[in-house]
Amino acid sequence: MTLERISSRTERLDTDFLAKTLKGASKYFRIAGYFRSSIFELVGEEISKIPEVKIICNSELDSIDFHVASGRTTALKERWNEVDVEIEALLKKERYQLLDQLLQSGNVEIRVVPRERLFLHGKAGSVHYPDGSRKSFIGSVNESKSAFSHNYELIWQDDDKESADWVEEEFWALWTEGVPLPEAILAEINRVANRKEVTVEVLQPEEVPAAAMAESPIYRGGEQLQPWQRSFVTTFLEHRETYGKARLLLADEVGVGKTLSMATSALVSALLEDGPVLVLTPSTLTIQWQVEMMDKLGIPSAVWSSQKKVWIGPEGQILSPRGVASSIKKCPYKIAIVSTGLIMHQRDKNEFVKEAGILLKNRFGTVILDEAHKARLRGGLGNKRLEPNNLLAFMQQIGKQTRHLILGTATPIQTNVRELWDLLGILNSGAEFVLGDSLSPWRNHERAIPLITGKNKISTEQDAWHWLSNPLPPAYEHHIIQQIRDYLSIDAKSFFCGHRFEDLDYMIKNMWLSECLDLVFFKENNPVLRHTVLRKRKQLEDDGLLERVGVNTHPISQKLAQYESRFIGLGIPTNTPFQVAYEKAEEFSSLLQSRTKASGFMKSLMLQRICSSFASGLNTAQKMLKHSISNEDEDRIEEVEHILSGMTHAEIHCLKEIEKQLSRPEAVDSKFNTLKWFLTEFKTDGKTWLEHGCIIFSQYYDTAEWIAKELSKSITGEVVAVYAGVGKSGLFRDMQFNNVEREVIKAAIKTREIRLVVATDAACEGLNLQTLGTLINIDLPWNPSRLEQRLGRIKRFGQSRKFVDMLNLVYSETQDEKVYNVLSERLRDTYDIFGSLPDTIDDDWIKDEEELQKRMNEYIHERIKAQDAFTVKYRTTLDPKAHLWERCSSVLSRSDIVRKLSEPW
Repeated sequence: MTLERISSRTERLDTDFLAKTLKGASKYFRIAGYFRSSIFELVGEEISKIPEVKIICNSELDSIDFHVASGRTTALKERWNEVDVEIEALLKKERYQLLDQLLQSGNVEIRVVPRERLFLHGKAGSVHYPDGSRKSFIGSVNESKSAFSHNYELIWQDDDKESADWVEEEFWALWTEGVPLPEAILAEINRVANRKEVTVEVLQPEEVPAAAMAESPIYRGGEQLQPWQRSFVTTFLEHRETYGKARLLLADEVGVGKTLSMATSALVSALLEDGPVLVLTPSTLTIQWQVEMMDKLGIPSAVWSSQKKVWIGPEGQILSPRGVASSIKKCPYKIAIVSTGLIMHQRDKNEFVKEAGILLKNRFGTVILDEAHKARLRGGLGNKRLEPNNLLAFMQQIGKQTRHLILGTATPIQTNVRELWDLLGILNSGAEFVLGDSLSPWRNHERAIPLITGKNKISTEQDAWHWLSNPLPPAYEHHIIQQIRDYLSIDAKSFFCGHRFEDLDYMIKNMWLSECLDLVFFKENNPVLRHTVLRKRKQLEDDGLLERVGVNTHPISQKLAQYESRFIGLGIPTNTPFQVAYEKAEEFSSLLQSRTKASGFMKSLMLQRICSSFASGLNTAQKMLKHSISNEDEDRIEEVEHILSGMTHAEIHCLKEIEKQLSRPEAVDSKFNTLKWFLTEFKTDGKTWLEHGCIIFSQYYDTAEWIAKELSKSITGEVVAVYAGVGKSGLFRDMQFNNVEREVIKAAIKTREIRLVVATDAACEGLNLQTLGTLINIDLPWNPSRLEQRLGRIKRFGQSRKFVDMLNLVYSETQDEKVYNVLSERLRDTYDIFGSLPDTIDDDWIKDEEELQKRMNEYIHERIKAQDAFTVKYRTTLDPKAHLWERCSSVLSRSDIVRKLSEPW
């Protein structure tokens, strides 16, 4: 036996030791350490001529994360990408190229194991030679992540058979536990090996998404836009090219990621210099949009504060003079986010005033309206029921002021098919290629819907021409359209045909138009299908593009005994202080209603806040006594202050009584004890909810803060994260609170250092919490789609549980309980939870459970009728391998992207 001892202090390990040992080898088995540096060490090792090379290395992942394939791939790519790629690609280009060649050669196989299986930077190996001899070696554990050639190492090597057997026994034990290095890592090595930075000017428009996104935060973090999201961006660019302007209704179901689809389209439009971008969204979602664009796309944007009359940057910084409404006309960034609440309240007669009026004087490259179903007719019973509401009127005007227009909504049809036509009408504003001009039959939904659904059939060629020519579809849509366009020499960018039917010749009339009489022709070629994108969760699950994760909703009314008498029906019992306070809240709402017609919002606000928590009810009463409300409702601040400034003595007495009752020592909130019991005592799948990890959601920051404080007090040593708006996020531990950035919290959740998170809805978008297996709704938003968005934080790729648990907490004998009693059975559907529920439960529906049940049944009946009418489903076979932006090697530098997006309007 020959034993060698080698020190890197006296010899070069990569040349004197490795090169000599590997010369002439037939097999090389290696136990490596940290997976990134271990792979790069291959470049310095003479292995290209060895027929069989197997490397096992550490993934640094916990076993629980490691065994979920999608999560493992994401986490490994995120760790691989922890370096600065712009520097890495420049300084180490040759190493990446050599490594890429080596990994493509076919003789090298790499596997990874969870971190529990071996030392982080261990080194050991066995080398076979053609004559049957073997050498084995073992090296020191080094804390560095560099290669053999850069570390201080001590190596023991010998050619003893027993030594080789011992090393190989360890190797094969680990090898059988390992999994192949993900294709995503191999693709990233290849991408960086060929990486070059380019400018937008040298790219074709269709190349911009990949160049902009390949090194965006979402892709560097190991994630990516999903196939249907990439497909929407591609559709946006196709429409931009075909029509010169894109007009699209994105109607994907809740929870499949409309925000990123629309935001990426806005990014691409801005990079192509189409003009300023305006995002219109409800006030509760403005910060979500800003956070999502920064966290996922790495682009800055500004939010207009309706209350402070100021632009606010992504770090919460003030970007314009305070209180100057005219500042809205010049956003300091390319992308601006403005609340739709502002628009709803700034119309005087038929004219938009203040900031809304100023916006209508601008021209835009892209306008996005989120939750677009809120742009609708006034409805009701009065003379104005068929007039557009303020948001619909505003959108009809701004459509003429913008090149591209995207409407996002999960419910394009709520109760009547004409609501869909109102949205298509917005798209048609300033772009009559959507529904045609005033003479187009497509403008009349009562005539169009039967044609689209195949219930009516075109009977004459003249009728076919009437429907086909206004607007004339693009040539690529059908070979008949291509033939007619070519025959009549109609320009590809023209979508109207002035030829009368009588003037058409025999070929068009009797040959081509006769083919349009087929029942399916207008089912497959119509404006709805052309300008609407609709993907359903179940369809995506059936196609294997979304993982199925089941939901167990608690409390289960048939199994209340398992909760040890904590529920009365579906609600939790309260106490006398709350009951008195709640009665006074209802009395306050009634008094407001009798005094002013504008009190509906105030009633919802008061009752929803007191139903959230005692802390929120107390805080709201105290603020109202000072004629104020929370910043979360800032869009209504002027209206609210006006109503509260005129409060009567009786109204003030109600608020003071609420304050008095909820300040009493015996006003102990039963929600907390129930929540704590579920976290620490109630078990599912053999673990408490705290052991599974839990996200607790509230609509309101005061409730979230209260819950987090109480949890940190009562669960000693447990870190409780608060994930909220700008400047409000942080960590509690044993009553000590530290402000912490949201990114730090997200990172700690991923690594399972944090397993208890309290979050507000304002921060819920962009949170990936698949390491948590349970969810508690501390309050119930009267908006079922909001519940779905909350659930979407844990019901996603990488979730290790096949079924997650969700608890909904409501006080008994309150408005919330009435709503929940009606909703609860419909929340049982495991995979399509809110498919037949309205987007929002209207305040005036909730008089009693019977009335709410009646309204819900009417709603669902109308919805089913509408679905029968709107049977066109936007269904294409999405190719998950199409538009793989993560493989793009010609990229836009992040600094260039940020610079372009930081230009003012």
